[in-house]
Amino acid sequence: MSIHIPSSESIAEAARVIREGGVVVMPTETVYGLACDALNDRAVARVFELKGRPNENPLIVHIAGLDDLPKVAESWPPIVEKLAERFWPGPLTMVLPKLPSVPFQTTGGLDTVAVRVPDHDVALVLIEESERPLAAPSANPFGRLSPTRAEDVDPELAAQVPMVLDGGPCRIGLESTVLDLTSDEPRVLRPGSVSRADIQAVLGRPLGSAPPPAARKSPGLYQRHYAPRAAVVLAEALTSGQAGLTFGEPCGPNQVRMPLDPRAYAAQLYNALQRLDAMGVDEIRVVLPPRGEAWEAVHDRLKKASAS
Repeated sequence: MSIHIPSSESIAEAARVIREGGVVVMPTETVYGLACDALNDRAVARVFELKGRPNENPLIVHIAGLDDLPKVAESWPPIVEKLAERFWPGPLTMVLPKLPSVPFQTTGGLDTVAVRVPDHDVALVLIEESERPLAAPSANPFGRLSPTRAEDVDPELAAQVPMVLDGGPCRIGLESTVLDLTSDEPRVLRPGSVSRADIQAVLGRPLGSAPPPAARKSPGLYQRHYAPRAAVVLAEALTSGQAGLTFGEPCGPNQVRMPLDPRAYAAQLYNALQRLDAMGVDEIRVVLPPRGEAWEAVHDRLKKASAS
């Protein structure tokens, strides 16, 4: 694994790789991503190949700011500017009608594009240096845990790219909230750290309650996803000897005590599962977190990780 501390030289080199159609691993505030030129269909195809990702699963396009939106989106409702003012840079992805110049390879064959501005200095500088919008799905084999630290990037995957930029632990630790704005009723396709209440406060009205569209306009919509190799079992409590995540005092090295704060829990979740998975355990039992809107994204990831 070729890990590089971000510097003007290493970021410039990563930008050169991207401009020439290559792929690098970059940090964001959510998870580490496989970054490539989102408008280069061959580069995007390489990302799908590296991940073993289904072709119909769209990628999120990362831009440097609202001024870059015309590079990828054909149109957008006025509310986009208010949402961007409140949540960009940050972990909110908006689904909008795409420009013809955005390859269908990037959008999973759809005429919509998912786009956001990452809240990470390294990612933003890399976008600007590359002079390209960047597709950057999580740097993991499809369906597996997303890495939130450079050292958690899958080693076999990392060996096939020239650079991993180490931006430190991801502050958010879960993938972005995805908001579909392509119909009269905005709806959340994937929960994240930007909550429904946060979005509704900007919209000034409730989010749509109708079922989501049949087409997958967002990543992360498969039944099983974000999963370690070990089976994940949701439980009320752990007993001595069981590997897993708990809110109580751990009973041994194969148990991890998790915080009761939902944001802190989210930031530690994937790394904790990675650590237990690396021990070679067959099963990871996870004590169910509290319910409530603040925990929605955590429950979404645990539900997908434990699906059979």
